[in-house]
Amino acid sequence: AYLVKRQFELDPFSGQVFLFCGRRKDRFKALYWDGQGFWLLYKRFENGKLTWPNDEHEVKALTSEQVDWLMKGFSISPKIKSTKSRDFY
Repeated sequence: AYLVKRQFELDPFSGQVFLFCGRRKDRFKALYWDGQGFWLLYKRFENGKLTWPNDEHEVKALTSEQVDWLMKGFSISPKIKSTKSRDFY
């Protein structure tokens, strides 16, 4: 809650869910205020790593769909590689 308030200048008592990721990017924590106390949830992925912002300048709000993707181990911002178009004769 302290990091949310001081470092990001957000209100930890707002009812929003705040997600934090460790250095190894294979686990994250969620902080949530329900009006009576904080919930702290922890998830560790057995295989793979999260696609996560590298610093606080890349922090962004997520849609509920993006949070669902994250909980399932998917990227919140899929990167699509473009292929060069080829002429076929």
